[in-house]
Amino acid sequence: MIAAILFCASIVAFGQFGLYYWRVTIANTAGQQVSDRLRVAAGISTASVGSRDFRAILSVHDMTPDLRGSAGTYLAVRAYYSIVETIGRLIPAVTGWAEVEMGMCSRYVAVLVDQHLDHNMACATQMRGI
Repeated sequence: MIAAILFCASIVAFGQFGLYYWRVTIANTAGQQVSDRLRVAAGISTASVGSRDFRAILSVHDMTPDLRGSAGTYLAVRAYYSIVETIGRLIPAVTGWAEVEMGMCSRYVAVLVDQHLDHNMACATQMRGI
């Protein structure tokens, strides 16, 4: 019985550590600069990417070809964004936190899509040289 309790506590602690690590990784990536090319392509008129720009950025990603297959669907970030958005709508006390988290998700996806576009441009340039 004691072993089962310790095992369950270990699993919970490991899951919590994994979630915190994943969130810090997203926050670090979200802090990078986003190009004007992506903001124009997504129709973002402000100087920075906001919490409500998530779907516009994903639509830019969906319109660009992916040379690596279907690995870049961002399922975890999409799920996290949807969960936080729902929590923010249902609980008015955490609306500010939800906006900050959704903004971080939007910036994270914007950085990744920007890197994706840079990679596609580099591949196109390389193909022209062949």
